[in-house]
Amino acid sequence: MATVNANEVALGVESFGDGDAPLVLLAGGTTMLSWPDALCRRLADGGRHVARYDLRDSGESTTADPEAPAYTLRDLAADAAALVGALGGGPAHLAGIGVGGMVAQVAALDHPDAFSALTLVGTRPVAPGPPDDDLPDHDRATMSRLFAHAMPDWTDREAVAEFAAAGAEILGDDPDAARTTAARVWDRTPGTAPPVQMANQLGMVFSRLDCGPRWRERLSGIGVPTLVVHGRHDRFFPVGNGEAIAHEIPGARLLVLGGAATAIPDTAADEIAEAMLALG
Repeated sequence: MATVNANEVALGVESFGDGDAPLVLLAGGTTMLSWPDALCRRLADGGRHVARYDLRDSGESTTADPEAPAYTLRDLAADAAALVGALGGGPAHLAGIGVGGMVAQVAALDHPDAFSALTLVGTRPVAPGPPDDDLPDHDRATMSRLFAHAMPDWTDREAVAEFAAAGAEILGDDPDAARTTAARVWDRTPGTAPPVQMANQLGMVFSRLDCGPRWRERLSGIGVPTLVVHGRHDRFFPVGNGEAIAHEIPGARLLVLGGAATAIPDTAADEIAEAMLALG
């Protein structure tokens, strides 16, 4: 674990594998722990230098004011490109999950020389908020159940972990895995202030970001090998979003995980790693 200065911010980074090997950069969604240890180790065993990192306002990265972020989605994309330079492994294979997948799309478009391949997991081609008419929105029944679930006492580690487990069950993910990950995220969160905890646990800061201008219409300009991974049972960003991305990026491969929902299950680590390693 280290803190790396890039684009005038400090970013928390954890590395796996040989530091001289080709770089795979994993953008958190919002913390690095969105990327399972099993997948990171499998990629490292495949001869890659794997670096997963926290987005701003999460984990070990610079935390300012998650309720009023003074940066934009394009700044987060610039962070990814600058981090490649700071780690000295460019051009890199960039991967993003969830909101980190939005960062990765914009980074590949705005900084094409920094990246040699792209993996997008459980994300969509438009910013937070109402989607385009042809894209499936969050499942309404699922969101109603999620919003009916009372926020926890953010100062209570166990309460936060149980909150995450209950949310995972609603989303169709593994509650035990979510409980463990939430506890790890809580341990890495700088303080128990609700806005900071929500930024780490729920990525709420993203709903307040300036995510303009639109980038979906530019996806045809991505010229690097691209893998799109999506859970068949994802109720937050339904699989039609991944299908749209794969359709609009030239030559992109779509990998649909039949037994997955929103999170990456450890059981899918080998399949995803094999597909990622095949990109180069």
